[in-house]
Amino acid sequence: MNKKEKKTGLFALYREDPVAADKLVWGREVNPLTRRGFLHKSSLLAMSSVVGAAIPFAEAMPGGLIPAALANESKAFAIKGKQGLTFLNDRPINAETPPHLLDDDFTPARYFFVRNNGIPPTVAAIGSVDKWLLEISGESCERPQRLTLAELKKQFQHYTYALTLECAGNGRSEFYPPTKGNQWTTGAVGCAKWTGVRLKDVLNFCGIKKDAVYIGYYGADSHLSGTPGKAAISRGVPIAKALEDESLIAWGFNGEDIPHQNGFPLRLVTAGWPASTSGKWLNKLVIRNKVHDGEKMQGQSYRVPCKPVAPGSPVPDEAMCIIESMPVKSIITYPESGVTHSLNKAFQFRGKAWAGDLEVAGMAVSIDFGASWHPARLEKPVNRLAWQKWHAEVRFPQTGYYEVWAKATDSQGKSQPTIVPGWNPKGYLNNACHRIAVQVV
Repeated sequence: MNKKEKKTGLFALYREDPVAADKLVWGREVNPLTRRGFLHKSSLLAMSSVVGAAIPFAEAMPGGLIPAALANESKAFAIKGKQGLTFLNDRPINAETPPHLLDDDFTPARYFFVRNNGIPPTVAAIGSVDKWLLEISGESCERPQRLTLAELKKQFQHYTYALTLECAGNGRSEFYPPTKGNQWTTGAVGCAKWTGVRLKDVLNFCGIKKDAVYIGYYGADSHLSGTPGKAAISRGVPIAKALEDESLIAWGFNGEDIPHQNGFPLRLVTAGWPASTSGKWLNKLVIRNKVHDGEKMQGQSYRVPCKPVAPGSPVPDEAMCIIESMPVKSIITYPESGVTHSLNKAFQFRGKAWAGDLEVAGMAVSIDFGASWHPARLEKPVNRLAWQKWHAEVRFPQTGYYEVWAKATDSQGKSQPTIVPGWNPKGYLNNACHRIAVQVV
C-alpha cells in the first residue's frame, strides 16, 4: 500500500457509508427500497469465512449492517466504583455498559452507565452529606425554600421505585449519515432501585402557582469551560411529569448512596424521559411559568424534527421539538454476543425491555434476520417505569452463523423497527432491534 494511502477500519467505513462499505468489504449489493442485501456466491463465502460458519438465512440479511459477530468494538475503561464499562469520552466522562453486564434484575452501581455534561464536584467539595443544600424557587413558586438533605429526609415520606434511565443518544453510533456526539451503541441505559422523596411532595410544600408550566434543575457540576456560574446542563420537565408519583428527588441507589459519577449525594429521577431530565448533584429546583430555558433546553439539544426529514438534511431550530417519552426498546442480556451453541440443544436467552412512559406489551424474537418472529415470555414490571424481564427459547434448523434479534412492542401497539429509525441531526432515539451473533455447531 502506498504510504500516503489512508487506512480505514471496518467501523469507520460503515459509519461513513454503510451501503458503500457493504460493496467494498463483501461485494454485497443493496436494494435501496427494501434495504435487503444480495450476496454473490463469492461474497457469501467471504462473509461466512469471516464469521466462521455458513449463514443459513443470508438472503434475508439487511444491507449496510455489520454482522453482529464483528460489531463488538470495545475500549478499556477504568474509574473508581465502575467495572467493565466502555469508555467514550474523558472530558466530560462518558461510558456505556456492554449488554451482557445488564443482566441483573437491577443494574449494580459498578455497571450503571455514566453520562456527564460537565465536571462533577469532588467528594471533598461535596462535604457533609446531611448539610447538602437544595434550593426551591422560581417565578411560579409561592414559598421558596432552602432545605438540607437531612431536612428532606426528615420532613417528607420516603419512597423506593425501580426506575429506568436511558440517554436520548443511546444507539447514536448506528445513524447514517453520522451525527456528532458520544457514539453510544446500546449501553447508555440502566434500571436501579432509587430511594428518595416524591418531587411533587416537595413542590406542593413550596407551593405551585396556577401559572406553573415547567420545573427546571441546576446541579453542582461545573461547565467544561471552567466559567464560574455557568451551568453545564440545566433541563427540566413539564409540571404534569414532575407531579407523577415516580418522579423522585433521590439519594439512594439499590439501598446504598448514589454513585459519585451518577449524582451523589442528590439527584432528580424523572424516568421514562431522556436521562438528561434527571439532573445530578442537584442543588436547585425552579418552578417556571414557561418552558424552562436552561442550558441544553434550547436550539437543537435533546430535540428531534417535529416532522420526518431526509437523512442529512438541515433542520432549523424552530422545526425541532423537545424529546419527551422515550420509545419502546429491548436488549439481549444473556448470552453475550459471539456464543457457540450446539445444534441439538434449544437455545435459551433473555433480556430487558422498556417503553418510556408506557409499558411493554409484547416481545418477539427472530433467527432469520427479521423475516419471521416468534413470541417471547414477558414479565410485568415491578412498578411503573421499571424495565421488564423477558425470556425466549429457539431451535436452529442447521449449523452455521445466526443472528438472534429481539423486538419489543409497547402498550400502544408500537414496535421496535428492525433497522435504524428516522434520522435526526443529533442522533437521538435509535430503538432499532438489538441482535447477537450465535455460532451453531
